[in-house]
Amino acid sequence: MAELERGRVVKSIAGRDSGYLLVVIQADSKTVTVCDGKERPLDRPKSKNIRHTEPTEYMLTEADMLTDRALRKALRRIDVLNCNN
Repeated sequence: MAELERGRVVKSIAGRDSGYLLVVIQADSKTVTVCDGKERPLDRPKSKNIRHTEPTEYMLTEADMLTDRALRKALRRIDVLNCNN
């Protein structure tokens, strides 16, 4: 299992955002703070139970998480990679 750390891309498996790719901004033992750059911009992150996320093998750089636009672009690129598999 991939470690949940800043920059890790996770897939939401529960809640209204189920199925969406999100990036971890901050993590502790029970919750993660996630953003997607659109519904959850960087200035308004969402706290999510760690059990409601599934980590992926993808990591984003700090440059990818600098702005909402860069974050959306990076997540869209990963989503396209997953659709081709």
